[in-house]
Amino acid sequence: MIHTDSTRRFSDRVANYVRYRPGYPDALLATLVEETGLGPESGSGSAAADAGSGTGISTELLLRAGGEVYAVEPNAEMRAAAEARLGGEPRFHSVSGTAEATTLPDASVDLVAAGQAFHWFDVERTRAEFARILRGAPTERAQVALFWNSRRTDASPFLRAYEELLLRFGTDYAEIDHTKIGAETLARLFGGPYEKRVFPSHQSFDSEGLEGRLLSSSYTPGPGHPDHEPMLAALRRLFDQHQEQGRVRIEYDTELYLGRLI
Repeated sequence: MIHTDSTRRFSDRVANYVRYRPGYPDALLATLVEETGLGPESGSGSAAADAGSGTGISTELLLRAGGEVYAVEPNAEMRAAAEARLGGEPRFHSVSGTAEATTLPDASVDLVAAGQAFHWFDVERTRAEFARILRGAPTERAQVALFWNSRRTDASPFLRAYEELLLRFGTDYAEIDHTKIGAETLARLFGGPYEKRVFPSHQSFDSEGLEGRLLSSSYTPGPGHPDHEPMLAALRRLFDQHQEQGRVRIEYDTELYLGRLI
């Protein structure tokens, strides 16, 4: 089933999402700490909201900086996965809410972060909510950080073939592709200048892992869909054709957008 409600799309993908979605490179964390002051030692950046936190991949990154993190997620199944993953960390706070209505108090955080979920947000309502929950900062440090992994689609014969598979079988892949987020959308959110940084990263998969990575995406047909088995058969052929020593490599550009709301 493909959910039209973006807050429900991943409910039946959680297990694969937890196991097979990429994390973020150490260079991204180092940049966040340097540019935002995130962490326990600074008066600025000591509390962060992670909007659309999902299963906690981005939340875990923010927790590694050492500050308090409020993981705001509307999907109950994904929120439960994050709680199972991070619930033993006292600085982790699970919040049922959305980017447009976090439920957090006014002026309660120093940084708002959003990962892969950003492309689902209503930009105007999200901007208003971010402005409401952010504290006034005495410095010019960035207070909003958006980051996600953009899969390279043309960096190797395997990646070109994988992209073709998604275009062939994806139910609404072309419509929801987050790479369509452009300068206009980002300008509407920030209201002024922002910085972009890019860091390389990758994942390496065996055949089972590649299948799990594919099925973690909400736009791929799940069990019971007439294209499910043909898609998996095509994926196995693709893997056999491109694998080296039993593995294939998915390469990413990890994109980071930093700024303040103007």
